[in-house]
Amino acid sequence: MNVFLTGATGFLGGELLVSLAKEKDVKKIYCLVRAKSEEEGRKRIEKIFNLHKDHYSCDRIIPIVEDLLDDNLTQKLADNKIISDTNVIVHSAANTSFSRIYDTLIEKTNIQGLKKIIDWSKTLKHFDKFTYIGTATICGTGFKNKLVYETDSPNMDSLHFVKYTYSKMMGEFMLNENLPQEKLLILRPSIIMGDSRPWVPRSYVILWTLASLNLLRLIPVDKDSKLDIIPVDYASEAITKLIMAKNLKFNTYHVSSGTESYTTPFRTTSVISNYYNDRPDFKFIDRSFVKQMKFWASGRLAPDNELNNDKIYLDYWEKTMGDKSKLKILFAGLEPYFEFIELSQIFDNSRMLNDIDIKQSPPTHDYVKICAKYLDNIDVFEGALDP
Repeated sequence: MNVFLTGATGFLGGELLVSLAKEKDVKKIYCLVRAKSEEEGRKRIEKIFNLHKDHYSCDRIIPIVEDLLDDNLTQKLADNKIISDTNVIVHSAANTSFSRIYDTLIEKTNIQGLKKIIDWSKTLKHFDKFTYIGTATICGTGFKNKLVYETDSPNMDSLHFVKYTYSKMMGEFMLNENLPQEKLLILRPSIIMGDSRPWVPRSYVILWTLASLNLLRLIPVDKDSKLDIIPVDYASEAITKLIMAKNLKFNTYHVSSGTESYTTPFRTTSVISNYYNDRPDFKFIDRSFVKQMKFWASGRLAPDNELNNDKIYLDYWEKTMGDKSKLKILFAGLEPYFEFIELSQIFDNSRMLNDIDIKQSPPTHDYVKICAKYLDNIDVFEGALDP
């Protein structure tokens, strides 16, 4: 099997690259990577393997220096004889930002970029499978407090909080319109956060939401909302096994924690609270308080406002952040996440558990203690500008 992998330098793509490289049946992995030269591309790929001292073979792992945003990408890939023996495409590249300022870039990356890879796949003589790394959240906002099944999506009538989930839904429609079903494998991870292994995570970015809540401490969400979260190592293991599996019963799978391993905001924050005793206890309040919190950050909160009952948190914010405008920045980044948390969605994973040899994902409240010590390494305000 010769694999063409996009998104190899991303936090999930990097884990997939290392995982696929350990498979005996994978002869070569071609990695689409942005770089100024092939040497720079090779160094970016090698860095992924060096982080946790994984074996790197320059003969098997080959950088393909191109850009997903290049209008001529399809033709450039078609002209590249090195990758003409590709059997399997794993399209992991995506712009995952929730910020509206990146909507145009999300469109170019997640929809137009995908179309270029699809068009190139049609030129391959030995093409067997197109594996698309999507997201379970393409179901949209219509599924609140529900167990979501693979067959519930994609649905053109679904509504979305952010362009990212909409673009991934449109990607599935595009794949179904352009490729035969037997050549498609659509994998939908739920929320990926942290790493269950006791080592430095490949990217701190996947901990940004947790780090932000850890700083905020007064959280305007339902503490008992169900959260379908998995660690990146579990996501990578499941995806690799699905890619390598023979005779799968379906071509669409949730990669998720499901009904057995979901978490809640209360369970997860209870674990990390033990690591930061210098901060007020976590407290969950109603979503309606978001507007009042914004008023406080703008210096417009009325003296008799109910939020003043939580003065310990207001004083803590002022002491910790100094400039109140920082809280406005933090809220701007967090607001879409508050919306997702309140949906209380769980994604059925019975297909995955039945069709490959894998156990349930560890619940976030079990493994998050491994990640807790890294939370203060994250600049939450910088992350809020590009969530």
